[in-house]
Amino acid sequence: MNNLWDDKKSRGLNELDLLIYRSNILGEDASVTNWAGGNTSAKINEKNFRGEQVMVLRVKGSGTDLRTITRSGFPGVELGPVISLRSRRAMSDAEMVEYLAHCLVDLNAKRPSIDALIHAFIDHVHVDHMHPDAIIALCTSKDGPKLMKQIYGDTAAWVPWLRPGFALAKQCGELINGRPRLRAVLLGKHGLITWGGTAKESYDATIAVIGDAQDFLKRKLEGRKVFGGPKMQPAPADSRARFALENLPVIRGAVSRGRRMVLTFDDSPEVLEFVNSRNLPSLALKGAACPDHLVSTKLTPLVMETGAADHAAFQGRFAPLLEQYVRGYTRYFQSHRERLDTMADPFPRIILIPAIGMVATGRDKASADIARDIYHRTIAVIKNASAVSTYVSMTQAEAYSVEYWPLEIYKMTLAPPEKSLARRVAFVTGGASGIGREIAARFAAEGAHVVVADINRKGAEEVAGEIVSREGKGRALACGMDVTNEAGVVSAFGSAVAAYGGIDIVVSNAGISSANPIEKTTVAQWQKQMDILGLGYFLVAREGFRVLARQGIGGSIIFIASKNALASGKNATAYSAAKAAELHLARCLAEEGGPKKIRVNTVCPDAVLQGSSIWSGAWRQERAEAYGIRPDQLEEFYRKRTILGESILPADVAEAALFFASDRSLKTTGGVLTVDGGVAAAFVR
Repeated sequence: MNNLWDDKKSRGLNELDLLIYRSNILGEDASVTNWAGGNTSAKINEKNFRGEQVMVLRVKGSGTDLRTITRSGFPGVELGPVISLRSRRAMSDAEMVEYLAHCLVDLNAKRPSIDALIHAFIDHVHVDHMHPDAIIALCTSKDGPKLMKQIYGDTAAWVPWLRPGFALAKQCGELINGRPRLRAVLLGKHGLITWGGTAKESYDATIAVIGDAQDFLKRKLEGRKVFGGPKMQPAPADSRARFALENLPVIRGAVSRGRRMVLTFDDSPEVLEFVNSRNLPSLALKGAACPDHLVSTKLTPLVMETGAADHAAFQGRFAPLLEQYVRGYTRYFQSHRERLDTMADPFPRIILIPAIGMVATGRDKASADIARDIYHRTIAVIKNASAVSTYVSMTQAEAYSVEYWPLEIYKMTLAPPEKSLARRVAFVTGGASGIGREIAARFAAEGAHVVVADINRKGAEEVAGEIVSREGKGRALACGMDVTNEAGVVSAFGSAVAAYGGIDIVVSNAGISSANPIEKTTVAQWQKQMDILGLGYFLVAREGFRVLARQGIGGSIIFIASKNALASGKNATAYSAAKAAELHLARCLAEEGGPKKIRVNTVCPDAVLQGSSIWSGAWRQERAEAYGIRPDQLEEFYRKRTILGESILPADVAEAALFFASDRSLKTTGGVLTVDGGVAAAFVR
């Protein structure tokens, strides 16, 4: 183990800031604790609201992450009233939560960790409760207590599985207090507890105990055949990539029948070693290693029998195996449910495919990535546990008691309500500027993951970067793409599939404009308009249809056309004809997409000058000349010609696109929505 404690960084910090520092560096290493897992505490002398000095337990708040936790993540609990609970023989979870709420010293504080009583009942100033891979390997070994003795002698103690709560806290306190030789407690199928008199002592103890276990397991693993040895070789890298592009949309559609999911594909060496092993089914299907793994990956993954190079064969086998998984999860729920329990979605979080890799699912990219990362931890645990003993997972009853535990479900309620485009992936062309940029930002603000595609790759990267900085990691992807280049369009959609597993919304917005009287219009000018606005919209729509059809869960395609699609434009024959072609293409696609639940609608704006790359070039001069005005008079000219007397902004068009993208227009296809301030000649009829 690397000891990350830096005396320079910790010097001069008060007790609470030392707790934060210790927590952050413990959270840095995924092999020490999982995302949002583990908890830390410190007992600190503070003033209460009366100005009295009292001992306060600062303990990690429920649902926070150690790597990023700050002061607000450590609610304070007055220790005296909590310590008095030791004399009780039993206490329900509901009573515990209510009691701790009365002991909070901060107004509007987060709910203390589920394990708060463990920290309170242990008579050491600083306490760490981690879920390290090496320790979990011991805690999930059939011979765990014996292996623990080999490593730690009588300086560590074992507690068989108990769900977190009063009983476990009471047992831990009674086991640890008054035993100065003891340096750690291992919790069966759960994790590790360590402590110290100072923040540094506690951190050092945690790292040392984990390091001893790692060294022991490393020695035991030398020369051993892991997972029963290889059963098959991984498919070549290019074959795995092709498999992902072809099959991720199929998988995504199948697991999104309840609510849409976002996917993460992983074919790293660690994953391939596991999925290609002889003992894959027997080990993976035993179940989750500990509660922290369970809540992100479910009790078991879906394990494919083989990774078929024949994509049709894979898809034919995947569907019945998924149904089998869903039936199994439903039986698991029905066998253990309490009267008021509501079944979560029954689809797998992890799908293991021999020769190919792993697919992780989540409500968004972040949660899919977390499921992937935590299953890496599960693989590491299984590898170590099965090498030194027999891997023993949580039982179904134990798993259910955690998965449907009211205190665990409470964590989920901390997440804000889902927005109108949550769980969806939008592909926006011409996303680097003007209307496309605004649509990308608006969709992201409504919860969508956005693929920003533009021939201006640098501009697309800038927009995607802005979205990620506002909405979070993984929320946007930039693609350099020329809509007239067939291979480039196919590649960009492939990037979207590789990143998210598929798409739900396609906004065809990339465009160009030129204006000339017909007798001055060259063939090259005509062809360029038709290539970008005709061929480009066709290619983007075709690739969108291909992905949406493989998913089988419907979707929305939105064309950003123009007022000129409905009414003539003076000296703009090529542009107007191409825009009219877009509109009719959309109508034809709406009819074709109906049986597949693929909706196709068109937004027709007029004269959106703000932020537009089109209007910053020759088009502005050309339109001004057509109307006999100066270029700087165009905005006012267009505003005055509208019935409402309004200028049209990119945000106005984005709102119209949002309507067609969301379920608010679920029963609308082949529609046309004008956003032009009212141009009578362009009324739809």
